[in-house]
Amino acid sequence: MTDRTTTGDRLLWIQGPRLAIALFAIVVAGGTAGYALIEGWSPWDAFYMTVITVTTVGYREVHTLSRAGQAFTSVLAVTGVGAALYTFSLVAASVVEGGLQRRLKARRLTKMIDKLKDHFILCGSGRIGTVIADELRRQSVPFVVIERDPARIKDILARGDLAVEADASREEVLRQVGIDRARGLIAAVGTDAENVYTVLSARVLRPDLFIIGRADSEDAERKLLRAGANRVVSPYQIGARQLAQTALRPAVFDFVQLATSAESLELAMEQVRLGDNSELAGRSILDANLRQRFSVIVVGIQRRAGRMEFNPAPDAVMQGGDQLIVLGRPEQFKALEAAAQGR
Repeated sequence: MTDRTTTGDRLLWIQGPRLAIALFAIVVAGGTAGYALIEGWSPWDAFYMTVITVTTVGYREVHTLSRAGQAFTSVLAVTGVGAALYTFSLVAASVVEGGLQRRLKARRLTKMIDKLKDHFILCGSGRIGTVIADELRRQSVPFVVIERDPARIKDILARGDLAVEADASREEVLRQVGIDRARGLIAAVGTDAENVYTVLSARVLRPDLFIIGRADSEDAERKLLRAGANRVVSPYQIGARQLAQTALRPAVFDFVQLATSAESLELAMEQVRLGDNSELAGRSILDANLRQRFSVIVVGIQRRAGRMEFNPAPDAVMQGGDQLIVLGRPEQFKALEAAAQGR
């Protein structure tokens, strides 16, 4: 589904088949009223006479026509037949050329987007955006893409993802993709300026939304933070650091890659938020017995205020609102999340 394409289709539909149908309806209504006034017929007889005239069916007249009625019928036949042919041809062409199918498909996609909840809004589908979309899809996280390139939109829809062809910095577009129900927004458009405007628009609409911005320069990083981004990521800096770490500490890099890869079935790193009513809140790591109960290792705690504690001590007390950074088997995380949320 595309914002620009859908708007264009809607205009064509209004100017084409809908206009023709409206014109045909006016002709039928006018013919019905004319026969009723000129000949004094009942509304049904007048309507029936109008229909058989404009459709060139050729049945006999309902009643004997007066001279005025014959003149009116002549005018109605000339104008009505033309309107009927014009209407039928446009409606048929709309169906044959796929316009109706496109509209139905766009409507289905709109309904699917309206049903999204706790999803990510991915702004941009270039090289970075495509990798992000692949990762979200691999982890079964719902998302919708905003992209301005029609060719990329076509590829996104072909992969089965949801997409809107539009400018991500427009507030009405962000509302269209459900920013009020979204879990977060990732601004990965092609330029820093576009990302800044996108983050600013999203922050105005959702002051509490988690927003990540892509930056290509240090200046853009500062501007994105001022615009309201919670996190700013520079792919070039991360890529350079990763290359250096791979060269200097290949074993460490392999471990981190294994722990953070969604394809790992043996080991994964996850964050788990503690609810205020969780049984784990107010207890130390040792007292909660996390390692024995859930087979996970707590490698960090991000406190509610945002401070990060790495490799916390066994007597470190966990509080509601904290984020536990844990390492373990993926199948163990669901049980830990249930305990963390008090379920």
